[in-house]
Order: sequence, then C-alpha cells, then structure tokens
Amino acid sequence: MEAVFLAFVLMLSIFLGFELISKVPATLHTPLMSGANAISGITIVGALISAGAGHAQVATWLGALAVTFATVNVVGGYLVTNRMLGMFRKKDDKGQPGATS
Repeated sequence: MEAVFLAFVLMLSIFLGFELISKVPATLHTPLMSGANAISGITIVGALISAGAGHAQVATWLGALAVTFATVNVVGGYLVTNRMLGMFRKKDDKGQPGATS
C-alpha cells in the first residue's frame, strides 16, 4: 500500500511541477532559478549530514552521491543564472567590473 501511495505522490508532483513551470512568464525564470539554487544548497547540507552520520555503508555512499549531485545542481544553476543575467547587460558593459550605466 505504501509503494502505491508514494508512486501517486511522485506522479502528482511531476504533473504539478510541469503545470507550474509552464505557466511562469519568461521574465521570472531567472529570479526563480536563483531561488531554487538557494534551496538546493539546503539539499547539500542534508546530504552532508547523511553522508557523515556514521550509519550503514550504503547510507554513507548514498549521502556522498547526493552531495555530488546537489553540488553539480547548484553550480550549474548559478552558471546558467549568470549567463541569463549577462543577456540583459548593455553591449558596452561586457563584464567590466567598474562599468556604470
């Protein structure tokens, strides 16, 4: 019974996530992605706790794998956000730290 309930929750969350993301206007994608990256940082903390909890060997390996995947997610998300924000810079400001508009 529990597996059926978990599968139902998974399918419902996939459908709900798809519906919510498809209705977000393009101008809000960058701020939402930045917020999602901050939430993914919490995932790293939980994965570190899981990896270092001293439980079974499998739990340690899964925790280390979770740390790796969460780190890739956060770093990749920030790189994509930075690139998207770069599209809104003026042509003469191209990455110069002291440039003002």
